Amino acid sequence: MDDLESEFSLKVVLVHFKQCLNEKEEVLLEHYLTGWRGLIRFLERLGTVFSFISKDVLTKLQVMERLCNGPQRDHYSSLQSMVAYETSNKLVDLERRSRHPDSGCRTVLRLHRALHWLQLFLESLRTSPEDARTAELCTSSYNASLAAYHPWIIRQAVTVAFYTLPTRKVFLETMNVGSSEQAVEMLGEALPFIEHVYNISQKLYAEHALLDLP
Repeated sequence: MDDLESEFSLKVVLVHFKQCLNEKEEVLLEHYLTGWRGLIRFLERLGTVFSFISKDVLTKLQVMERLCNGPQRDHYSSLQSMVAYETSNKLVDLERRSRHPDSGCRTVLRLHRALHWLQLFLESLRTSPEDARTAELCTSSYNASLAAYHPWIIRQAVTVAFYTLPTRKVFLETMNVGSSEQAVEMLGEALPFIEHVYNISQKLYAEHALLDLP
């Protein structure tokens, strides 16, 4: 994680999602969690408006790091091995949270949903015109992803908070990869990595009927 602890660059963070996949296209949890820690740094650089995401994600990362470093860590090397281990040993609460409230499957599902929102938002920043309103871009991405899992009062508060977001130019500069044009080019190269990881995870969870864990 040394490169993430040095000067921040979103490009370095996104490359970790390329390294998530091995030759079998298994999602390696170590790189997945490292990439997410970098994404939290990116969100924190944008101010408190994204704290509702970053604080929750940080809690989930801590849960996963305990599992990945715990006595059963061999089963948590990849997303695929984790799902196989937890489902075969009935370590996942399928209908309501009870004996296993912090299973790896449930925890990663929350990260998975948040990753989809961030992927959609960054893609909209990449493809939008210079004068696009970031509040509208972020709201649209949120409504297409995370909003479905939040109660009405949180949805309302989040939507209002988005109107304090900086301009598109400031967002691109915060990525710390050069000019706005260079940031757009970087996103075009790097975002497919996140999308690929998301799609593989989505397919795996769908195959095991895990997309609606409580």
